Amino acid sequence: MGQFTFTETEIEGVFIIEPRVFGDERGYFMETYNKADFHEAGIDCEFVQDNQSKSSKGVLRGLHFQEKHPQAKLVRVTKGEVYDVAVDLRVGSPTYGKYVGAVLTAEKKNQFFIPRGFAHGFLVLSDEAEFVYKCDEFYHPEDEGGIRWDDPSIGIEWPEIDTPLIMSIKDQNLKTWSEVMQ
Repeated sequence: MGQFTFTETEIEGVFIIEPRVFGDERGYFMETYNKADFHEAGIDCEFVQDNQSKSSKGVLRGLHFQEKHPQAKLVRVTKGEVYDVAVDLRVGSPTYGKYVGAVLTAEKKNQFFIPRGFAHGFLVLSDEAEFVYKCDEFYHPEDEGGIRWDDPSIGIEWPEIDTPLIMSIKDQNLKTWSEVMQ
């Protein structure tokens, strides 16, 4: 495959992606997405929306999903470091209710591909992080769902940090897996 190394995680369809980086005294160049390379790896998405957020250390966003308009996401960090999580919501999947996590850093330039049918969230580990992601479906605010970040039935092992967590009121009030996935 061209400019990327695709490593499938223990959950089918979820990949950690490492781009080939060309550097010299001027800086570096890399492709962040190439439809042909992704297609060859089995990732066939037509991305329709790009998003970017900036957050400080301890910010936890998620676990979010869209119910009727699920989104596949290609996520990466352009500044700082985050712990990124995908939870399998695909009924009938052998990994239904399981999660996979990855540390994404601006330094490593690694990416995380999350297919449709997953809840997604991340925790900022560095003083500040800029998080960029592509989606293959538009955001529909009326369709948004979520699951508590600390639901014991999922058992996400979030990294420990030396600062209190910062979450939106909406994320603080998300329901548990059993309440959402009835």
